[in-house]
Amino acid sequence: MNPTSLTQAASGAPPRLFDNRWLQLAVGIVCMIATANIQYAWTLFVPEIQGKFGWERASIQVAFTIFVLVQTWLAPIEGYFIDKFGPRLIVAFGALFIGAAWVVNSQATTLMGFYIGAAIGGIGVGSIYATCINNALKWFPDRRGLAVGLTAGGYGAGSAATILPIAAMIESSGFQQAFLFFGLLQGSLAFAAAWFLRAPKGNEVRGSTKLVQSRRDYTLGEALRTPLFWLMILMFSCVVTGGMMAVAQLGVIAQDLGVKNFKVDLYFVTMAALPLALMLDRVMNGISRPLFGWISDHIGREKTMVIAFTLEGIGIIALGYFGHNPWAFLILSGVVFLAWGEVYSLFSALAGDAFGTKHIGKIYGVLYCAKGVGALFVPLGNLMMEATGTWSTVLYTVAALDLFAAFLAIVALRPMLARHTAINAAASHAPSPAPDLAMPGGLSPAGRSA
Repeated sequence: MNPTSLTQAASGAPPRLFDNRWLQLAVGIVCMIATANIQYAWTLFVPEIQGKFGWERASIQVAFTIFVLVQTWLAPIEGYFIDKFGPRLIVAFGALFIGAAWVVNSQATTLMGFYIGAAIGGIGVGSIYATCINNALKWFPDRRGLAVGLTAGGYGAGSAATILPIAAMIESSGFQQAFLFFGLLQGSLAFAAAWFLRAPKGNEVRGSTKLVQSRRDYTLGEALRTPLFWLMILMFSCVVTGGMMAVAQLGVIAQDLGVKNFKVDLYFVTMAALPLALMLDRVMNGISRPLFGWISDHIGREKTMVIAFTLEGIGIIALGYFGHNPWAFLILSGVVFLAWGEVYSLFSALAGDAFGTKHIGKIYGVLYCAKGVGALFVPLGNLMMEATGTWSTVLYTVAALDLFAAFLAIVALRPMLARHTAINAAASHAPSPAPDLAMPGGLSPAGRSA
């Protein structure tokens, strides 16, 4: 029997279907799936927009940067409204905006029109993403890495089922019709699902008996005054840069490497390399978030970060070296996405472990701004490629950032977590637990806020 059922049984209240925390998790995943294409299908539209209007790639990709900056840098404000109004209204609000974003794109005939659509989409996706991650953290303190990973995985893999239909509609009806149809479809799905969401109340959930967790709930100001928080910002920014580059530029990279239109024979079907790579990458991206989240629940967040960040760095280097081979392009792009998607489960789970969940909407909202830092490098990737004549320079640069973050996880994050644990224990006038460097700092075995 789960904690929700125990609380209801003790109170004598009849259980309601959507009081079950696993159903709450499922609804959050549905909302994330509905938002995924705003980001992950963008790469399909860039060559079509360029072909129709003749604008430079770098100018078109400014829209992607605007989207990510708005999505991430408004997250602290969205976190405030989540804590104030709860998940239902915020997700419904976001659903209206994600639908409107692609409707605007379907009618845009100027760069400014696409920039406006990107800003609207950023507000919508940011509202839904932050709310669903926040809700998963609160409902599953005992399986935080897994729950957040599954929720973030809905966003990472959500476009896998629709990549081929979108590509087919772009080819048959044009990219503007694809924007309109899928914008209305996605917005409607998220809006309907929003009304089933709610946050847990009181003692409706219980903390972990396996992991040590925060003794108290930090406010945003308290979290900002800890060195641990700023180290997390730095590491998050380093790793997310490479992934953002791959998300926005994969279609362009495939075209420049000469593999975009290569036909892959899968015996049952023959498919162009780029749509197949995008579909496989979404699946790998979705798998990585719950997989690495689950692993981190057992071996610790920072050990998992070392494994994943190193794998991504090596994968990106190999993509730059072997990417001209269509099969290597497919496999290595999948490796990159497998090793990148986990940042959204690991850092959010670590934030909840270290700082508690009462104010996690605002705290993770600020931490999530690191994604906006990574987005700033997306247009620069085009400029670096044009200056050097090869994507290898870009790929090797972001790989270096991944490996640097893996290095920081070993030499900085581990000892900083131990110090955070000791400081928190001393502040609560409790003896410090035996240091377990695999576990997040500022924590107690009870898994409950003091």
